[in-house]
Amino acid sequence: MQHRVRELFLLLLACALVFCGSAAAAELRTNRSKAIVPLDEIVPGGPPPDGIPAIDRPKFVTPKEADPWLGAREPVLGLEVNGEARAYPLQILTWHEIVNDTVGGRPVSVTYCPLCNSGIVFDRRLGGTTYDFGTSGMLYKSDLVMYDRQTHSLWSQMEGRAIVGDLAGSRLTMLPANTLAYGEWKRLYPGGKVLSKDTGHFRSYGRNPYPAYDERNSHPFLFFEKVDGRLPPKERVAGVLIGTRKVVADIVGGQPLVVFFRPGTLSALDHSAIAQSKEVGATAVFNPVVDGTTLTFEATDAGFKDRETKSLWSLLGRCYEGPLAGKVLRPIVHVDAFWFAWAAFQPKTDIYEWTPSPR
Repeated sequence: MQHRVRELFLLLLACALVFCGSAAAAELRTNRSKAIVPLDEIVPGGPPPDGIPAIDRPKFVTPKEADPWLGAREPVLGLEVNGEARAYPLQILTWHEIVNDTVGGRPVSVTYCPLCNSGIVFDRRLGGTTYDFGTSGMLYKSDLVMYDRQTHSLWSQMEGRAIVGDLAGSRLTMLPANTLAYGEWKRLYPGGKVLSKDTGHFRSYGRNPYPAYDERNSHPFLFFEKVDGRLPPKERVAGVLIGTRKVVADIVGGQPLVVFFRPGTLSALDHSAIAQSKEVGATAVFNPVVDGTTLTFEATDAGFKDRETKSLWSLLGRCYEGPLAGKVLRPIVHVDAFWFAWAAFQPKTDIYEWTPSPR
């Protein structure tokens, strides 16, 4: 185990040296007198601030233009705001971790922490101010620590919460987003746009700098707490926070939510070439109530069928066939992540095991 952790550390150190040589490091002026977590729990991850460069002026291409370099089963983080749909390939996010964007007129930060396997989108407005985010080069519970360029406060990506600085205690609003296969996203949003590889930076897009990192029983990098042993550290879960206390973490199903799971999506953290990685699937979480009726669902080869009307629904909650055609399930914000990371931030989580429904 120690040998594997050492190998990973050397790998990340090599990546950090590459980043340091090609990106100007920012000097953070964080007000460390205001902190809501112990400062010694925020540790250097290797690269300096902005050593992993956020994308601040993202460019987009059509699916036809992305097809030659983006495999149908490769993972993308899909986002739709006010009818505008965009896909952010993990083969790009893995190297940048943050995209500051505006989608459907809403300023957003699209974030991905490879160490936690957590893709989360935030509204980057707070108290009338729109913030821009960069990578601090630090980790908190092995999770990406972001910083805002306006106050240099430090933010935990898993929580969307400022943990050190003038904004300590503030929270960003999470937006519904889904990690799914590019081919599935393209089928659902043929008119959508895909984040371009023309980022202004030279990176080995399509290559995974963290090969084999998602082995279920391997120990997380720079994670010093005791791992919750109810699941393997890097089991993939869909975590949902209901209200302020009740937490449900479920790989596939659970009530009163409906959690869809569809196979096909590849891991971004398995093979050194993402297109050759193992299959891990994709999840989506919804409120199952439509027009006052709580629907129950079963998975089929064609999609998800509600038992009440026999209508068919896509992974992203849109009914495309049957009496309810055109209806849309209300998405519920969830976090796809490794178990160790979700449990570290939500230790009172209840686990709902999946029992496959009859086909």
